[in-house]
Amino acid sequence: MRTPFAAIFVLCLGVSLLPPAARAQQDPVVVELFTSQGCASCPPADANLARLAEQHDEVIALALHVDYWDYIGWPDRFAQSAFTKRQKGYARAGGWKTIYTPQVVVDGQHHAVGSAPDQVAALVARHAATPAPVELEIAREGGTLAIRASAAAGPVGPVDVHVVRYADSVEMEISSGENAGKRLTYTHIVEEWDVAARWDGTGAFDASVPVAGPSGVVVLVQKADYGPILAAVRLR
Repeated sequence: MRTPFAAIFVLCLGVSLLPPAARAQQDPVVVELFTSQGCASCPPADANLARLAEQHDEVIALALHVDYWDYIGWPDRFAQSAFTKRQKGYARAGGWKTIYTPQVVVDGQHHAVGSAPDQVAALVARHAATPAPVELEIAREGGTLAIRASAAAGPVGPVDVHVVRYADSVEMEISSGENAGKRLTYTHIVEEWDVAARWDGTGAFDASVPVAGPSGVVVLVQKADYGPILAAVRLR
């Protein structure tokens, strides 16, 4: 993850700034796939992530390409060390013994093998039945993203507000690793991940942050130190 936005304006207002037509979908399930272009087990997981997002409106799919296969000569065009750090952070917070590709983390709480669709679907169904404790809205006007959050049923404690930019789909030929020579399609590819602000989880939180380019935008409210994701919304 990169440094917080330099130009962020946090407003403590009691009235939403967001026009109703621009409000994003409420209470989806966030599915993070830690994947790599060099990993032979990953293409089925990549395809499963795409199917989940296509078939289930409540799923926000995010593919985070890790860089720990790069050192053996299997570079991933989309890999970032920040995504490896995020995966390791989940493992520490959850007491998991290992990280691997393809690994799925659902709502920041439970993990499964990304190429095991039944396991992933069961976790998605479990989390879809749980109401979000934070109400979250976002709207975009030009190069500015407005964010508003409020605790639905009382204070939730310190949380981080994350802003994620992702590409819908890229098709490319893989030049190295276990998938060398294959032409594969990747979807929901995370390009940027910023921690925009820390919120104390009480009252209302309002902010405006700069966003540039055509990429899709996701905002997450997540308990500090790789805790549960309490709310998420998406604008395409």
